[in-house]
Amino acid sequence: MADSRPNFLFVITDQQRFDTIGALGHEQAITPTLDRLVREGTSFTRAYVTAPSCTPSRASLFTGMYPHSTGVWRNNDSWSHSWVESLADRGYRCVNVGKMHTIPYETPLGFHERHVVENKDRSNPRLPFFLDQWDKALWTAGVAKPDRKILRSRPDYAESLGAFAWEGPEDLHSDNFVGRLAELWLERYTGDEPFFLQVGFPGPHPPYDPTPEYLAMYDGRDVELPHMTPTDLASQPAALKELRQDHLGIDHDGIVHLENPSPEQLARQRRHYLANVTMIDHQLGLLVDALEARGVLDNTVIVFTSDHGDCLNDHGHSQKWTMYDPSVRVPAIVWNPGRVAAGRQLDGLTSVMDLGPTVLELAGIEPPPWMEAQSLVPALTGDEWAGREYVFAEHARDRILTGTALMTMVRDESTKLVMFVDSEEGQLFDLRTDPHEETNRWDDPAYAADRARLLAAIARWRAESELHTASWAMPFR
Repeated sequence: MADSRPNFLFVITDQQRFDTIGALGHEQAITPTLDRLVREGTSFTRAYVTAPSCTPSRASLFTGMYPHSTGVWRNNDSWSHSWVESLADRGYRCVNVGKMHTIPYETPLGFHERHVVENKDRSNPRLPFFLDQWDKALWTAGVAKPDRKILRSRPDYAESLGAFAWEGPEDLHSDNFVGRLAELWLERYTGDEPFFLQVGFPGPHPPYDPTPEYLAMYDGRDVELPHMTPTDLASQPAALKELRQDHLGIDHDGIVHLENPSPEQLARQRRHYLANVTMIDHQLGLLVDALEARGVLDNTVIVFTSDHGDCLNDHGHSQKWTMYDPSVRVPAIVWNPGRVAAGRQLDGLTSVMDLGPTVLELAGIEPPPWMEAQSLVPALTGDEWAGREYVFAEHARDRILTGTALMTMVRDESTKLVMFVDSEEGQLFDLRTDPHEETNRWDDPAYAADRARLLAAIARWRAESELHTASWAMPFR
């Protein structure tokens, strides 16, 4: 009897903020494939990651637990187990192509095959040595990887905000390389068991490096400029001011961050970033075509999300490591015409890690009871679904976020609070009147009740989390 369980194409981009899909009301973005998934699938328009950097966010997504439960608080913390193991145990062929940001980089995690491509820029000497599949392909072709050591020789390096056109062969751009490698697997693999194919695109993480073809699509295109005011900058807690100074002093990932960039520089950076998104959208379209050519498209659930966003100079910040929406709010789409309701755009609060038990349930596997993530299957089948009461995110001190030992966010339907464990400072935003988070109400007496309520919600969440996850390590002892 043929196995009727669905296949999965689980796509994770790196550093793609929420406002980058045309069909979700963000017309600055050119995303025809994602627009199709939105029209024919279910989108979660207020989806939040559990941590604003790669490793802790991905560890949460692939375990269904928060960073304080996994112990993965920052980039380069190690993790070695995931719910992919459950899929493999139940007969799924589990394959990773591209970025997962596991530490060590090639940790199995339950995958039968891993074809790893990591960050575009790994020239930092503090990172562990590793030659990934892209490194090997570039070397074989005689192409130097344009990381920050190469980019620093450019005369425009100091004024480009990390935005540079890709000058190598188009097929060796990291996003094209990962997409084509995933297509190769779909074309060549001879097994007939259901598969879980995770594709991790390195973009639109910086350097912002679209090929000229895609950059040309944004020539003269209107883009929204960053939200950044002197009052906003002055009101930020000391930990965030220190974070901003770190970016102004160090060219992380090939970005020379500027204190007062011009509108032209800001628009240019955003056009490069969006062109990277459009490149990935095209590769996603080719993967959809490859599924159809294999004859499995109708029985494949496509999941699309990202590990965190990118401030792109919103609030004067570079990249992530903050709790502003551009940093912690990302796209989340699930598509399959036979299993997923079409054209639903749900604004209930969602944690991105909720996609984990959703995959397990669709595969006929009961999620383990210690998971803190919640299955989204009721939302996908058209049932009434309200979302979470609260979403949470957290991040510990690392080599870049040095100004606090621990930063924690909670938001509900109308209000967001950010606390710093070692400071009396914090952030509180009334999202009904201040959707761009520019007016800090932390010390405003009119918001004292909101502050107390959300601080209590964090304390209750951590206590309940300890009880809920107490048994999670038992299978791994």
